[in-house]
Amino acid sequence: MSLIISAIGQGLLWAVIGVGLYLTFRILDFPDMTVEGTFPMGAATAVTAIAHGYSPIIATIMAFLVGCLAGLVTGLLYTKAKIPVLLAGILVMTASYSIDLRIMGKPNQSLLGLPTLLNGHFFQSLPPYFDSVALGLIIIVIVTIVLVYFLQTDLGQAFIATGDNENMAESLGINTDNMKIMGVSVSNGLIALGGALVAQNNGYSDVNMGIGIIVVALASIIIGEVVFGDLTMVQRLIAVTIGSIIYRLVLLLVLQLGFNATDLNLISSVLLAIFMGVPALEKKFHLKHVLKRGLKNHD
Repeated sequence: MSLIISAIGQGLLWAVIGVGLYLTFRILDFPDMTVEGTFPMGAATAVTAIAHGYSPIIATIMAFLVGCLAGLVTGLLYTKAKIPVLLAGILVMTASYSIDLRIMGKPNQSLLGLPTLLNGHFFQSLPPYFDSVALGLIIIVIVTIVLVYFLQTDLGQAFIATGDNENMAESLGINTDNMKIMGVSVSNGLIALGGALVAQNNGYSDVNMGIGIIVVALASIIIGEVVFGDLTMVQRLIAVTIGSIIYRLVLLLVLQLGFNATDLNLISSVLLAIFMGVPALEKKFHLKHVLKRGLKNHD
């Protein structure tokens, strides 16, 4: 039972990263590779700030701002320097490795004996493993509410219109370049925030902890879409969180079957490929229809 609770907590903490990627991947249709750099950058920033005496809350906010700055650079490279979107993200992702080493002064940094968000009185009063569940739930609820409110404003609608139809958005007087820069900045800020939360939960940061992050974040989005189907924008944001929890539970199941933890990236890729292939298989073999007939005959 404790493993399941821990997996749910991990899913809630990682959901912030999935929601961040959703802004660029689904709304802006912007394949942003920067995320593999901003995740460890957020972790490095938060852990180093805590090690230098800053409060965990301030350190986490600093991680968010640093992620926004990295996203801003990617957005400017793409919109102003006219560098292809994938290359712009790869450039910032590559540069972030050296920046992370500069921030920490070494490849990794431990939080052993240092305060974190999880050391607060409220979280310490909870039963074992419920601290990460509570922290993840608080953060993802705040992030989701803020995004839902933002997407319903005029600026939010202009942001959505830029992703839906850029030419139409420009004809309406929307500065689509600014929308992309804003979206990529906020997206990477949320991903760095997720990195800060995961690092505090794990007790360390490492320059290599961003490898495969984009697959994990995409898995949260795809699983939510496959499981829940057609949804409104607000429902999709919630579905990403549930998809993140399902992904963690599936990973837990796979590990319980005897797979090695070093195979996690391979397992993540296979899981993502399976879930991405489900809609096509469902359409080809009419799986829903077959399932309904099977249930009807059974009744």
